[in-house]
Amino acid sequence: MKNEAIQINNLSVCYGQNTALSNICLSVEKGEYLGIIGPNGGGKSTLLKAIIGLVKPSSGSISIYGEPLGKRSVSIGYVPQIASMEKQFPITLWEVVLTGRLSKSIKPFFRFCKSDIEAAKEILDTLGLYNLKDRRISNLSGGEFQKMLIARALVSNPEILLLDEPTASVDASSGKQIFHLLENLNKNITIVMVTHDLFAVSSHVHTLACLNVQLVYHGKPELTDDIVHSLYGCPVDIIAHGVPHRVLRKHK
Repeated sequence: MKNEAIQINNLSVCYGQNTALSNICLSVEKGEYLGIIGPNGGGKSTLLKAIIGLVKPSSGSISIYGEPLGKRSVSIGYVPQIASMEKQFPITLWEVVLTGRLSKSIKPFFRFCKSDIEAAKEILDTLGLYNLKDRRISNLSGGEFQKMLIARALVSNPEILLLDEPTASVDASSGKQIFHLLENLNKNITIVMVTHDLFAVSSHVHTLACLNVQLVYHGKPELTDDIVHSLYGCPVDIIAHGVPHRVLRKHK
C-alpha cells in the first residue's frame, strides 16, 4: 500500500460561476496530522467535502491510498462543522453515534447488529460519553456535542479522519480535551483538520496547508509574515491570553 493516504491533483471545484477551489495539488502521507487554515470562503470546508465525496470536482482528481475516490476501500471518518447541525432534532447521543455504522446499502426494516452495538459502546467508553448515551442532543454542551460527532466518525474504524472546525463553539477546556484526544488518535489514524485556531496549528499539527481558493502554502506549521499576508492580505498578531506563546514571528 502506498505511503500517501490522500493524493490531490489539480483539483478545482466550482459552484455555478463561483470558484471555490482552483488547481489544488496536495499530498497527505499516512499517519500525518495536517492542519488547514485560511479565510472564510477560502474553500477549506469544500476541500474536505471533496475528499469525502460530498462535492463533485469540476476538474482534477483525488485518490485514497492510490485508489480513485469512487472506488476507495478505505473508510474515512468525517466530522462536520457543529454550526451546520440541527441540535433540536429529537434524537439521543447513542442514536447519533450508531448512525456512523450505517452503510449505503441500507434496506427496509434494518436493525443494528451486535457488532454495531459493541463498536458504539466501545467508542463512547473511550471518549467518556457512555453515561450520556440516553441524553437528547439538544441537552448536550458544546464540548459534549462535538465529541459526539467525533465518536460518530470513529465508530466505523476509519483510517483517515477529516474534521471541520472541531473546536469551534466549545469552551477552552473542551477544546484542550479535543486536541488531546486527536493527538492520541493520530497514533493510528491520519488526520486532516480545518481550523481557525492558530495556536492549535503551531502546537499540535505536523504539517500545515494554507488555503485561499488556491493553495498558498504547504509545509511545516510555522507561519511567516509572507504566508499570513498571502492568506489574509495584512499582517496579523496572535495574542493568547494566559499562554506564553507566540504563533507568528515579530514583524520587521
